Amino acid sequence: MSEPLEYHDTVRDEWIDYNGHLSEPFYVMVFGFATTNLMEHTGLDERYRAETGRSLYTVEAHVRYLREVGPKADLHVTTFVLSVGEKKVRLCHEMRVDGELVATEELLAIHVAGARAAPLPEDVAQRLRRHLRPAPGYAGRAISS
Repeated sequence: MSEPLEYHDTVRDEWIDYNGHLSEPFYVMVFGFATTNLMEHTGLDERYRAETGRSLYTVEAHVRYLREVGPKADLHVTTFVLSVGEKKVRLCHEMRVDGELVATEELLAIHVAGARAAPLPEDVAQRLRRHLRPAPGYAGRAISS
């Protein structure tokens, strides 16, 4: 099994909407922090970008909001990689509160140099592969009708 990659945060008062729950954009922001955490752990951090001019860009995302999240909730995000291609990385984030799954995000990211897709360095690809897990049942699905 792969190495777990975890990100933790706490819901701030300014993230709460008029319904008294975590507002939609803040789920995505926390998932973004979890993506940054993955990048930092696999060598795609700020230093990498400064030295190479390369980075990982999200080109597609699918978020599922499963449960309401209240003020001050402790958020636990597990990140895992579904696939690593020459220039693409597909990954998932699962957000939990008190062990209950409250949201998921599936991402497709492209490794870029400037404005063009570029091959991932092999050492970075290997570090990403340390977090490989089989795709969960919800991954790859279209929006429900």
